Amino acid sequence: MNVGFVGLGAMGRAMARRLLEAGHSVRVWNRSPEPVAELVADGASAATTLAEAFDAEVAISMLADDRVVERLLLNEELLSSARAAVHVNMATVSPGLARRAAELHAQHGLGYIAAPVLGRSEAAAAGNLNILASGPAAELDWVAPLFDAMGRRTWHLGEDPAAANVAKVSANFLLVSAIEAFSEAAVLAEANGLAPAALLDVLTNSIFPGPVYAGYGAMIAEQSFDPAGFRLALGLKDVNLALDTAADANVPLPLGSLLRDSLLQALAHGHGEQDLAAISTTSRTRAAL
Repeated sequence: MNVGFVGLGAMGRAMARRLLEAGHSVRVWNRSPEPVAELVADGASAATTLAEAFDAEVAISMLADDRVVERLLLNEELLSSARAAVHVNMATVSPGLARRAAELHAQHGLGYIAAPVLGRSEAAAAGNLNILASGPAAELDWVAPLFDAMGRRTWHLGEDPAAANVAKVSANFLLVSAIEAFSEAAVLAEANGLAPAALLDVLTNSIFPGPVYAGYGAMIAEQSFDPAGFRLALGLKDVNLALDTAADANVPLPLGSLLRDSLLQALAHGHGEQDLAAISTTSRTRAAL
């Protein structure tokens, strides 16, 4: 397929490269030129404007947040002139933005699919993402080869464009909760003479197997947060999304407030560009370790 790809951060670069490796034609756009040059060297072509990216059969975007998506892509002029049949928004954005985007796209005869992903940049590079997708069934079927190139499984979550974003926001809320929980458990162990690495070994080989505790737990045990696979500042964005989504539905999220404050404290101490596992520094500070 002929694809326009917008947004070449660590995730976007890896995902666009998977499309190239699967034989798709990919035209890339990014605000800074260096990632574009990197992908062009891998076989992509450069889009000099967003309009050029939206001239492909399918436009895919992987941008940072609601604000950037709103400013760059929810643009009447861009959407009215787009030749793409479908725009696939793979960013983690609010359900409210998804609904506004779908309505605006429909006004201009352009399909809209929400398809945020579960997985870090290394999973994206290996094609092991889980893709949470919602939108019209026919359009989901049409872009399935693209999802197959980027992920190991696509979860179809219905026609409502917001459904996939609700799932992603909920999943990320649970993820950050798990990291905070292990951070506190690790501090409890260390303050009582047990190495966090020893606790991690017990947990991941007994009651808590799986990538979350194994991956983030190892970084916490080693206090090693660079390079960032997923920046702490983005974790704060996602927790705020969960709190906003919960407030819109009158759902209390007591843990959400705690997570936000832990992340804000880590951010205030200069950890915003480090990996999300750096939230553990807050627990260590509280315990004077």
